Amino acid sequence: MSLKRKLAAVLAGVGIAPFIVVVSAGTASAHGYISSPPSRQAMCAQGRVSNCGPIIYEPQSVEGPKGQRNCHAGLGQFAQLNDDSRAWPTTSVGNNVAFNWTLTARHATSTWEYYVGGTRIAEFNDGGRQPGATVTHNVGLDGRTGRIKLLAIWNIADTPMAFYSCVDLQVGPGGGGPTTTTAPPTTTTRPTTTTTAPPVGGTWAPNTAYSVGSQVTYGGVGYRCIQAHTSLVGWEPPNTAALWQKL
Repeated sequence: MSLKRKLAAVLAGVGIAPFIVVVSAGTASAHGYISSPPSRQAMCAQGRVSNCGPIIYEPQSVEGPKGQRNCHAGLGQFAQLNDDSRAWPTTSVGNNVAFNWTLTARHATSTWEYYVGGTRIAEFNDGGRQPGATVTHNVGLDGRTGRIKLLAIWNIADTPMAFYSCVDLQVGPGGGGPTTTTAPPTTTTRPTTTTTAPPVGGTWAPNTAYSVGSQVTYGGVGYRCIQAHTSLVGWEPPNTAALWQKL
């Protein structure tokens, strides 16, 4: 992330900046977010929630000053993520959940924190180490049941910044099997966003922006993109199940 973008994020977080940083698909800075169970930004990037704004292009960029307890890092352009009145889909889980982060930039890390209702229920200390391209934490929900909103925070070791990700869960009997997500209540017609047909048959390449639904081949095998991202060396489809689904 450039110094200008970090400064804009900090100023927006404290309500000073009178402007919005506009970012187009494929040019967003790369960082990280919870991809499974799908976080709110993952739901938006997958097109499962409408009218999300620019987060659909950069679910990995919810970055703001450390110490916040919200879903949007205090950034005005991502304010939809903090709107609990929206019909966010939930994922059915048991009382122990594996949270999977997709990291598009591997920042040196101090801690990972998990909160429910303002209470920290788990913390993982990396001691300044650089994580891998994916990180998984197993978190116990301490007997909670029903619908809950979990806030996960990735604290960077060498900057005053952190990344924020909220996940909506349905905890209770029947949870804990294969992860399934309920459809949001239908109160309006389906989104009327205009989409183009994803490319079919192209060969996967690094440093390329892929949208959800894009299809590529790699090693003679076809794959479909399930998380919008910009590819990097080491993120080949067979190695990143959180990003690509084998056809």
